[in-house]
Amino acid sequence: MNALVELLEREGVLRSPMVRDAFSRVDRKDFVPRDFLIRAYDDVALPIGAGQTISQPYTVAFMLEHLAVKRGDHVMDVGHGSGWQSALLAHIVGERGAVYAIELVPELCQLGKANASKYPELQERITFYCQNAAPGLPEEAKRVGGFDAIIAAAEVPQVPEAWREQLKVGGRLVYPKGNSVFKEVKKDEGAFSKEEYHGFVFVPFIEPSNHR
Repeated sequence: MNALVELLEREGVLRSPMVRDAFSRVDRKDFVPRDFLIRAYDDVALPIGAGQTISQPYTVAFMLEHLAVKRGDHVMDVGHGSGWQSALLAHIVGERGAVYAIELVPELCQLGKANASKYPELQERITFYCQNAAPGLPEEAKRVGGFDAIIAAAEVPQVPEAWREQLKVGGRLVYPKGNSVFKEVKKDEGAFSKEEYHGFVFVPFIEPSNHR
């Protein structure tokens, strides 16, 4: 695990102390299927079932660095899959923060929960939802005064307007589209800045109508 952290630092993608500490303490091997444990610390995406993957560590670090999560933040994590990113986020937000992890595929809903249970302190900060992510989580967003950050793990052909609406002003939205990662920052109601970073590959976003 230390070798992976050092590799990501050398590549310049792992920069902030909070994200580095999360990578050092939330072990990727606890979220990788048994058949791929030998490759847990390789900087590659690995299959987790249902045509989905646990993302390449470089990509996860890149997206988390741009998400710029802080202690006490409330974060919506779309497509939690293995649960690794949700656990990393739970470590970063700390005791006063919370992670709202959404997954559509039932077997991955169970997988993510089971993997996160290996970290009971972090699991307490994560609420899991097995449902369509397009409507977001309006009740939770209203309760906390809007999410501080929203991140999607799979390619998003079209960002649901509900996600942008449920961000608070100053909130960050990071998501894949095409071969790029996009970061949007909410400036005020209806106004966003947008940055694009090229050179990534992601599994497709699963539409509810395509999943049985």
